[in-house]
Amino acid sequence: MSSRTTTASVSARTLLRIALGAVLVSHGSQKLFGAFGGGGIEGTAQGMHQMGFRPGRRNAVLAGLGEAGSGAALALGLATPIAGAGAATTMGVASSVHTPNGFFNADGGFEFPAFLGFSAAMFALGGPGPVSLDHATRHVFDRPWLRAVALAAVPIAVAVQVAQRRKALASEPAATDES
Repeated sequence: MSSRTTTASVSARTLLRIALGAVLVSHGSQKLFGAFGGGGIEGTAQGMHQMGFRPGRRNAVLAGLGEAGSGAALALGLATPIAGAGAATTMGVASSVHTPNGFFNADGGFEFPAFLGFSAAMFALGGPGPVSLDHATRHVFDRPWLRAVALAAVPIAVAVQVAQRRKALASEPAATDES
């Protein structure tokens, strides 16, 4: 530890990274396995389709893996730039869905997914800390250039997903009250 790194700061960083990873794994497990009252692949696929993500099943799997896979890697501190960018992308897309509801989570707003995505991006930028698999493997999957590339890819990936969703929703006939 350097003179600026304390046991308390290392502990705090490690515990925050593990907690963030656990929350993401839990949310992804809802989508992938139906855990914790989630819809599983089929229920999530139906929800994704209704939200305009086509095909719904593929997007359900991608969202579940983006959350659970990135969350597990973040918790372990493994390939942190990629894991952080993966979670930030998934949460960025989720935030775009919640944006029409305003900021606060209580109103269905984007507060929670945006905070998860921002937190994941900060680990991608700042690294996992010394108590991590990245540190144990001499940062083979945690290089400065990889951090830059991973973070630069986030807004592009979010923009592509949001554009595809908008296109799918725009191509559907408007719902009417006449039946």
